[in-house]
Amino acid sequence: MNNITEVFSKQKAFIPFVTAGDPDLETTKKLLLAMQEAGASLIEIGIPFSDPVAEGPVIQEADERALTSGVTTDRIFDMVMEIREQLSVPIVFMTYINPIYVYGTEKFAERMKECGVDGVIVPDVPFEEKQEIADIFHKEGRILISMIAPTSSDRVKMIAREAEGFVYCVSSLGVTGVRREIGTGISKLIEQVREVSDIPCAIGFGISTPEQAKAMSAISDGAIVGSAIVRIVAEHGRESVPYVREYVKKMAEAVHG
Repeated sequence: MNNITEVFSKQKAFIPFVTAGDPDLETTKKLLLAMQEAGASLIEIGIPFSDPVAEGPVIQEADERALTSGVTTDRIFDMVMEIREQLSVPIVFMTYINPIYVYGTEKFAERMKECGVDGVIVPDVPFEEKQEIADIFHKEGRILISMIAPTSSDRVKMIAREAEGFVYCVSSLGVTGVRREIGTGISKLIEQVREVSDIPCAIGFGISTPEQAKAMSAISDGAIVGSAIVRIVAEHGRESVPYVREYVKKMAEAVHG
């Protein structure tokens, strides 16, 4: 059992997301430790990219702020390395294929291992092309996490059969962002996954309140929250750590019951 799957074997997982380097990498370090302390089961770190196609305006703007402040992939690896011994929860990166290719896929996988990053989510790599990079990550003992969306339809079972770590289930069509209501099709999506695999399913996109997190984790194995946290960071900047800690605490409590 890998570190990621092990998290889900203990209880429902609350997975917060933060954009690395927004507003700066020192604040990101503090945010990662605060989110762990507040009950995060696993943490997603976004590597900023100039064209993040799956992201809504909140995370797009965070990416722009981070890139403007001079954040690079190398500096993000260094930042994780500096605090990895203080982090007991698994870490996964969320990024796009371009930053990985530019960095060098083999080098990216090697540095993930060196820094103790357990897996990576790459939304713009289609299922049919994933093996090319998955093999490189596997060589270093790292996991490529699959995403399944309502548009995956007849491909859901195919993706689920080969998924590892957990399946990132996209709650609704469109890009990331806070939503008042979350579509009902997500239950059907999870049922399809469970017909072919016992891999954990975590729901993301649009979750922002404890009530939504509780409802989504009730029909799955966990909830993923990004835009709502990134919005707090955007509002409070370097002073955002206590606000994010408090928010993550409430969300984690709702998920863990």
